[in-house]
Amino acid sequence: MKKIIITLSITVLGFSLFAQQGNVIEQEVDASKPTNLYTQVNTNFESSFSDAQNLYGVRMNVAYAINPDNLVLAEVPFLYNDASKKFGISDSRLRYFAILKRNITEKFIAIAPFTDITIPTGSFEDGLGASSWSVAVGSVFGFVASPKLALFPGVSYVHITKPATDLIPDNSKFTGNGISFQFNASYSFSKKTFLFVNPTPLFLNTNSNWKTIWSGELNLNHVFIPNKFKANVTWVPNFTNEINVVRLGATFFL
Repeated sequence: MKKIIITLSITVLGFSLFAQQGNVIEQEVDASKPTNLYTQVNTNFESSFSDAQNLYGVRMNVAYAINPDNLVLAEVPFLYNDASKKFGISDSRLRYFAILKRNITEKFIAIAPFTDITIPTGSFEDGLGASSWSVAVGSVFGFVASPKLALFPGVSYVHITKPATDLIPDNSKFTGNGISFQFNASYSFSKKTFLFVNPTPLFLNTNSNWKTIWSGELNLNHVFIPNKFKANVTWVPNFTNEINVVRLGATFFL
């Protein structure tokens, strides 16, 4: 019941924010820079592959730009696990992203703090969730290297809670605090086609033992209708845990 209430709350929040989007001043959409904030609806068809299990489904999120410098995102995935033969809600996500400062210099274009929360709404027993809360607090910095290339490095403090299940032996070893980095680069082939390349290493301290998790994201986007619609294909590899996620997505700007 608690998971259902949390999920419904996220959904209601998303649609209530969506309903207020008329308050945002219309502007030309340039989604090649993640520090440009827009109200949008994203739908991603997702497949996740590993030796233990495969997951298939849809990951949906609503991002609401309160104003050009503040954005709230709510995300809910619906996945099927081929090992457990179960379908349901996976772990959900809430994110707040703000632009603290813009155009510091000609090349240094943004300082953007954020808070990212993963909520254990998915069932660990069914292989649909991690059974842990994850909280990341940090900042992204935007730099323009050339007319086609922009860089968005970032750093965050990460805390992962103890799993809320007895199915994991020695639960405490899954808790931890650490530092996550992103080295996001955005390359624009044209005004309509752009690519994000984002290595994201995580250095996690669990019971005084440091563990490094190497992962990343490769995200190719193409705008089909300017200011209204784009599509993307994404590869999210986790090299440490040998998991590969592939997504085919559509974004509607509102």
